Amino acid sequence: MGALTEDKEIILSKYYAAVSLSEEPTGAFAQLMREYFAGSNYLKLSTRTKKDYLGYGNRVGLVFSKTNKHRIQPHHIRRYMDQRAKTTIVQANREHSFMSAVFSWAYENGKVKANPCKGVRKFAEPHRERYIEDWEYNKVLGQAYARWPLLAAAMEISYCCAARQGDVWNLTRADLREEGIYIRQNKTGAKQIKMWNPRLMAAVDLALSVQTVMSMKYVFADKNGNHPMQTTMAKWYSAARKEAWENHTGEWINDFNFHDIKAKSISDYTGNLQEFSGHKTEAQAQNYSRKIKIVPTLK
Repeated sequence: MGALTEDKEIILSKYYAAVSLSEEPTGAFAQLMREYFAGSNYLKLSTRTKKDYLGYGNRVGLVFSKTNKHRIQPHHIRRYMDQRAKTTIVQANREHSFMSAVFSWAYENGKVKANPCKGVRKFAEPHRERYIEDWEYNKVLGQAYARWPLLAAAMEISYCCAARQGDVWNLTRADLREEGIYIRQNKTGAKQIKMWNPRLMAAVDLALSVQTVMSMKYVFADKNGNHPMQTTMAKWYSAARKEAWENHTGEWINDFNFHDIKAKSISDYTGNLQEFSGHKTEAQAQNYSRKIKIVPTLK
Protein backbone atom coordinates (compact mmCIF):
# COMPACT_ATOMS: atom_id res chain seq x y z
CA MET A 1 0.00 0.00 0.00
CA GLY A 2 2.79 2.43 0.81
CA ALA A 3 4.78 3.89 3.69
CA LEU A 4 2.89 5.02 6.78
CA THR A 5 4.80 8.30 6.60
CA GLU A 6 2.96 9.22 3.40
CA ASP A 7 0.09 11.70 3.54
CA LYS A 8 -3.23 10.22 4.60
CA GLU A 9 -4.78 11.20 1.28
CA ILE A 10 -2.08 9.33 -0.71
CA ILE A 11 -2.58 6.18 1.39
CA LEU A 12 -6.35 6.38 0.93
CA SER A 13 -5.93 6.88 -2.80
CA LYS A 14 -3.87 3.68 -3.02
CA TYR A 15 -6.45 1.90 -0.90
CA TYR A 16 -9.31 2.96 -3.17
CA ALA A 17 -7.28 1.85 -6.20
CA ALA A 18 -6.82 -1.60 -4.65
CA VAL A 19 -10.51 -1.84 -3.75
CA SER A 20 -11.57 -0.80 -7.26
CA LEU A 21 -9.49 -3.63 -8.75
CA SER A 22 -11.06 -6.30 -6.53
CA GLU A 23 -14.71 -5.24 -6.27
CA GLU A 24 -17.46 -6.22 -8.63
CA PRO A 25 -18.77 -3.26 -10.67
CA THR A 26 -22.06 -2.06 -9.22
CA GLY A 27 -22.61 1.22 -11.03
CA ALA A 28 -23.31 2.94 -7.70
CA PHE A 29 -22.11 6.50 -7.12
CA ALA A 30 -20.06 5.23 -4.16
CA GLN A 31 -17.99 3.12 -6.54
CA LEU A 32 -17.60 6.07 -8.89
CA MET A 33 -16.24 8.16 -6.01
CA ARG A 34 -13.74 5.43 -5.08
CA GLU A 35 -12.53 5.27 -8.66
CA TYR A 36 -12.16 9.06 -8.72
CA PHE A 37 -10.18 9.06 -5.47
CA ALA A 38 -7.87 6.42 -6.96
CA GLY A 39 -7.27 8.43 -10.15
CA SER A 40 -4.63 10.93 -11.22
CA ASN A 41 -7.02 13.91 -11.16
CA TYR A 42 -7.42 13.54 -7.41
CA LEU A 43 -3.71 12.99 -6.81
CA LYS A 44 -2.90 16.29 -8.58
CA LEU A 45 -4.98 18.30 -6.11
CA SER A 46 -3.46 20.19 -3.20
CA THR A 47 -3.32 18.46 0.17
CA ARG A 48 -6.01 20.76 1.58
CA THR A 49 -8.36 20.13 -1.35
CA LYS A 50 -7.83 16.37 -1.04
CA LYS A 51 -8.85 16.50 2.61
CA ASP A 52 -11.87 18.65 1.80
CA TYR A 53 -12.96 16.32 -1.01
CA LEU A 54 -12.82 13.30 1.30
CA GLY A 55 -15.13 15.13 3.68
CA TYR A 56 -17.48 16.19 0.90
CA GLY A 57 -17.54 12.61 -0.36
CA ASN A 58 -18.61 11.34 3.05
CA ARG A 59 -21.40 13.89 3.21
CA VAL A 60 -22.66 13.41 -0.35
CA GLY A 61 -22.43 9.66 0.11
CA LEU A 62 -25.10 9.79 2.80
CA VAL A 63 -27.58 10.61 0.03
CA PHE A 64 -26.17 9.27 -3.23
CA SER A 65 -23.78 6.41 -2.38
CA LYS A 66 -26.19 3.60 -3.32
CA THR A 67 -27.76 5.43 -6.28
CA ASN A 68 -26.83 4.23 -9.74
CA LYS A 69 -24.53 6.82 -11.33
CA HIS A 70 -26.64 6.93 -14.50
CA ARG A 71 -29.84 7.68 -12.55
CA ILE A 72 -28.55 10.86 -10.89
CA GLN A 73 -30.12 13.76 -12.79
CA PRO A 74 -29.86 17.57 -12.51
CA HIS A 75 -33.10 17.81 -10.56
CA HIS A 76 -31.64 15.42 -7.96
CA ILE A 77 -28.61 17.70 -7.57
CA ARG A 78 -30.92 20.72 -7.30
CA ARG A 79 -33.00 19.04 -4.59
CA TYR A 80 -29.84 18.10 -2.67
CA MET A 81 -28.53 21.65 -2.94
CA ASP A 82 -31.77 23.18 -1.70
CA GLN A 83 -31.97 20.84 1.29
CA ARG A 84 -28.29 21.31 2.16
CA ALA A 85 -28.59 25.10 1.93
CA LYS A 86 -31.06 25.06 4.80
CA THR A 87 -28.07 24.22 6.99
CA THR A 88 -25.15 25.80 5.13
CA ILE A 89 -25.00 27.53 1.76
CA VAL A 90 -21.21 27.42 1.66
CA GLN A 91 -21.00 23.65 2.11
CA ALA A 92 -23.81 23.12 -0.41
CA ASN A 93 -21.71 24.95 -2.99
CA ARG A 94 -18.53 23.08 -2.10
CA GLU A 95 -20.27 19.70 -2.32
CA HIS A 96 -21.71 20.71 -5.70
CA SER A 97 -18.14 21.41 -6.88
CA PHE A 98 -17.00 18.02 -5.61
CA MET A 99 -19.80 16.11 -7.34
CA SER A 100 -19.15 18.06 -10.53
CA ALA A 101 -15.45 17.15 -10.39
CA VAL A 102 -16.31 13.46 -9.99
CA PHE A 103 -18.82 13.47 -12.85
CA SER A 104 -16.56 15.50 -15.15
CA TRP A 105 -13.78 12.97 -14.60
CA ALA A 106 -16.23 10.12 -15.16
CA TYR A 107 -17.53 11.70 -18.39
CA GLU A 108 -14.03 12.15 -19.78
CA ASN A 109 -13.29 8.49 -19.04
CA GLY A 110 -16.48 7.13 -20.58
CA LYS A 111 -18.08 6.10 -17.30
CA VAL A 112 -21.16 8.35 -17.59
CA LYS A 113 -22.93 10.04 -20.50
CA ALA A 114 -23.26 13.47 -18.89
CA ASN A 115 -22.40 15.57 -15.84
CA PRO A 116 -25.72 16.17 -14.02
CA CYS A 117 -24.20 19.10 -12.10
CA LYS A 118 -23.88 21.13 -15.29
CA GLY A 119 -26.54 23.82 -15.38
CA VAL A 120 -27.40 23.44 -11.69
CA ARG A 121 -26.67 26.84 -10.23
CA LYS A 122 -24.81 27.39 -7.01
CA PHE A 123 -25.99 29.78 -4.34
CA ALA A 124 -24.68 33.31 -4.12
CA GLU A 125 -22.39 33.54 -1.11
CA PRO A 126 -22.42 36.77 0.89
CA HIS A 127 -19.10 38.60 0.87
CA ARG A 128 -17.51 38.38 4.32
CA GLU A 129 -16.88 41.82 5.78
CA ARG A 130 -15.74 41.09 9.33
CA TYR A 131 -12.72 43.18 10.31
CA ILE A 132 -10.86 42.20 13.50
CA GLU A 133 -10.11 45.26 15.59
CA ASP A 134 -6.68 45.44 17.23
CA TRP A 135 -8.07 44.98 20.74
CA GLU A 136 -10.05 41.90 19.66
CA TYR A 137 -7.04 40.31 18.03
CA ASN A 138 -4.87 41.04 21.07
CA LYS A 139 -7.37 39.46 23.46
CA VAL A 140 -7.39 36.17 21.56
CA LEU A 141 -3.62 36.36 21.01
CA GLY A 142 -3.13 36.81 24.77
CA GLN A 143 -5.06 33.62 25.49
CA ALA A 144 -3.00 31.81 22.87
CA TYR A 145 0.29 33.01 24.38
CA ALA A 146 -0.82 31.77 27.79
CA ARG A 147 -1.87 28.25 26.78
CA TRP A 148 -1.06 27.47 23.14
CA PRO A 149 2.22 29.14 22.07
CA LEU A 150 2.16 27.39 18.68
CA LEU A 151 -1.21 28.98 18.01
CA ALA A 152 0.10 32.41 19.04
CA ALA A 153 3.04 32.00 16.67
CA ALA A 154 0.73 30.91 13.84
CA MET A 155 -1.54 33.92 14.38
CA GLU A 156 1.38 36.34 14.32
CA ILE A 157 2.94 34.82 11.20
CA SER A 158 -0.44 34.87 9.47
CA TYR A 159 -0.87 38.54 10.35
CA CYS A 160 2.67 39.61 9.44
CA CYS A 161 2.62 37.75 6.12
CA ALA A 162 -1.09 37.89 5.15
CA ALA A 163 -0.90 34.11 4.89
CA ARG A 164 -3.59 31.46 5.07
CA GLN A 165 -3.82 29.08 7.99
CA GLY A 166 -2.62 26.03 6.06
CA ASP A 167 0.28 27.88 4.45
CA VAL A 168 1.48 28.97 7.89
CA TRP A 169 0.97 25.65 9.66
CA ASN A 170 2.89 23.69 7.02
CA LEU A 171 5.96 25.94 6.98
CA THR A 172 9.22 23.99 6.92
CA ARG A 173 12.64 24.93 8.22
CA ALA A 174 13.78 25.17 4.60
CA ASP A 175 11.24 28.00 4.15
CA LEU A 176 13.17 30.13 6.64
CA ARG A 177 15.46 32.01 4.28
CA GLU A 178 18.07 34.68 4.92
CA GLU A 179 15.82 37.38 3.46
CA GLY A 180 12.62 36.19 5.12
CA ILE A 181 10.01 33.42 5.05
CA TYR A 182 9.34 31.71 1.74
CA ILE A 183 5.61 31.12 1.30
CA ARG A 184 4.02 29.38 -1.65
CA GLN A 185 0.27 29.89 -1.44
CA ASN A 186 -1.43 26.53 -1.65
CA LYS A 187 -4.57 28.03 -3.18
CA THR A 188 -3.15 30.37 -5.83
CA GLY A 189 0.36 29.00 -6.29
CA ALA A 190 1.84 32.48 -5.73
CA LYS A 191 5.42 32.42 -4.45
CA GLN A 192 6.79 35.14 -2.17
CA ILE A 193 9.50 35.77 0.38
CA LYS A 194 8.05 37.79 3.25
CA MET A 195 10.88 39.91 4.60
CA TRP A 196 11.93 39.60 8.21
CA ASN A 197 10.92 42.15 10.81
CA PRO A 198 11.25 41.91 14.62
CA ARG A 199 7.64 40.82 15.11
CA LEU A 200 7.90 38.05 12.51
CA MET A 201 11.22 36.82 13.88
CA ALA A 202 9.76 36.69 17.39
CA ALA A 203 6.84 34.59 16.15
CA VAL A 204 9.14 32.06 14.45
CA ASP A 205 11.40 31.91 17.52
CA LEU A 206 8.32 31.22 19.66
CA ALA A 207 7.23 28.34 17.43
CA LEU A 208 10.70 26.77 17.45
CA SER A 209 11.08 27.20 21.21
CA VAL A 210 8.32 24.64 21.85
CA GLN A 211 10.42 21.81 20.39
CA THR A 212 12.47 19.92 22.97
CA VAL A 213 13.25 17.36 20.29
CA MET A 214 13.95 19.34 17.14
CA SER A 215 11.80 18.60 14.11
CA MET A 216 14.04 18.12 11.09
CA LYS A 217 11.30 19.42 8.79
CA TYR A 218 8.54 21.54 10.30
CA VAL A 219 8.54 24.93 12.01
CA PHE A 220 5.37 24.00 13.89
CA ALA A 221 6.00 20.87 15.95
CA ASP A 222 5.25 19.76 19.49
CA LYS A 223 7.91 19.22 22.17
CA ASN A 224 8.62 15.76 20.74
CA GLY A 225 9.23 17.13 17.26
CA ASN A 226 5.95 15.85 15.82
CA HIS A 227 3.85 18.01 13.49
CA PRO A 228 0.28 18.29 14.88
CA MET A 229 -2.63 18.13 12.46
CA GLN A 230 -4.05 21.44 11.27
CA THR A 231 -7.36 20.51 12.90
CA THR A 232 -5.57 20.56 16.27
CA MET A 233 -4.57 24.17 15.74
CA ALA A 234 -8.14 25.00 14.68
CA LYS A 235 -9.39 23.54 17.99
CA TRP A 236 -6.89 25.65 19.91
CA TYR A 237 -8.04 28.76 18.10
CA SER A 238 -11.69 28.02 18.85
CA ALA A 239 -10.86 27.50 22.53
CA ALA A 240 -8.71 30.65 22.74
CA ARG A 241 -11.46 32.72 21.16
CA LYS A 242 -14.03 31.30 23.57
CA GLU A 243 -11.84 31.97 26.63
CA ALA A 244 -11.14 35.51 25.46
CA TRP A 245 -14.87 36.10 25.14
CA GLU A 246 -15.60 34.62 28.58
CA ASN A 247 -12.93 36.83 30.20
CA HIS A 248 -14.22 39.98 28.50
CA THR A 249 -16.29 42.22 30.78
CA GLY A 250 -18.20 44.18 28.12
CA GLU A 251 -20.44 43.30 25.19
CA TRP A 252 -18.50 41.61 22.40
CA ILE A 253 -19.50 39.74 19.25
CA ASN A 254 -16.60 37.33 18.95
CA ASP A 255 -17.44 35.89 15.52
CA PHE A 256 -14.16 36.10 13.59
CA ASN A 257 -12.34 33.04 12.30
CA PHE A 258 -8.66 32.38 11.66
CA HIS A 259 -8.95 33.25 7.97
CA ASP A 260 -10.11 36.73 9.01
CA ILE A 261 -6.57 37.34 10.30
CA LYS A 262 -5.34 37.43 6.70
CA ALA A 263 -8.05 39.94 5.86
CA LYS A 264 -7.03 42.06 8.86
CA SER A 265 -3.42 42.00 7.66
CA ILE A 266 -4.35 43.15 4.16
CA SER A 267 -6.76 45.73 5.58
CA ASP A 268 -4.05 47.18 7.83
CA TYR A 269 -1.39 47.30 5.10
CA THR A 270 -0.85 50.74 3.57
CA GLY A 271 1.20 49.85 0.49
CA ASN A 272 0.52 47.92 -2.71
CA LEU A 273 -2.13 45.41 -1.64
CA GLN A 274 -1.76 43.15 -4.67
CA GLU A 275 1.99 42.86 -4.24
CA PHE A 276 1.71 42.30 -0.49
CA SER A 277 -1.11 39.72 -0.63
CA GLY A 278 0.14 37.76 -3.61
CA HIS A 279 -3.21 37.90 -5.39
CA LYS A 280 -3.29 37.80 -9.18
CA THR A 281 -5.37 40.97 -9.49
CA GLU A 282 -5.85 44.17 -7.53
CA ALA A 283 -9.58 43.43 -7.32
CA GLN A 284 -8.91 40.15 -5.51
CA ALA A 285 -6.68 41.92 -3.03
CA GLN A 286 -9.27 44.64 -2.48
CA ASN A 287 -11.87 41.99 -1.61
CA TYR A 288 -9.83 41.29 1.52
CA SER A 289 -9.64 44.95 2.52
CA ARG A 290 -12.36 45.30 5.15
CA LYS A 291 -11.28 48.26 7.23
CA ILE A 292 -13.70 51.15 6.96
CA LYS A 293 -11.82 54.01 5.36
CA ILE A 294 -11.87 57.48 6.91
CA VAL A 295 -12.23 60.09 4.16
CA PRO A 296 -12.40 63.90 4.20
CA THR A 297 -15.74 65.68 3.99
CA LEU A 298 -16.72 68.25 1.40
CA LYS A 299 -15.88 71.80 2.44
